[in-house]
Amino acid sequence: MPYNDWNPPHSHDPNPEPPSDDPTLTIIANDQTLRFTPQYLATLPQAEVRDCYIVSTGHGTSGPFAFKGVRLLELAIRYAKSTWTFLDVISGDAFRTRLRREDLVAMGDRPAILSLEIDGRPLERIEGLVRLIVPNESDDALRQVKWVSEIRIY
Repeated sequence: MPYNDWNPPHSHDPNPEPPSDDPTLTIIANDQTLRFTPQYLATLPQAEVRDCYIVSTGHGTSGPFAFKGVRLLELAIRYAKSTWTFLDVISGDAFRTRLRREDLVAMGDRPAILSLEIDGRPLERIEGLVRLIVPNESDDALRQVKWVSEIRIY
């Protein structure tokens, strides 16, 4: 699958309710499908990124917040087990973003994370439960993903 920066069209309507009750994260890489619970993700090494904002398309910006979770780059390296170029992070409501490996590496000490905590407390299901936070977000929410349900690594 070729890489491009295209993000599929998505609704700009508020999504105040989780798309499902299933919080399982599915990772698809190397012709394998792995499933993880938020509780398992919490056992992996965690990173905290402060002074982050939630940018919502058409709904404004909130923050700053301190988010804590698993570094997306480390998760991809751990489970892809081969050379990969980019990954798609997909929400339970089908919103998605595509991130290149080189961009994840370049983020340095402000990494993209699958956040499990906000300001020292666990994210609630309504807040995303597992939420992609990209600290350098500047494109009106094209990189933030609430209710992460799947990651496809290419």
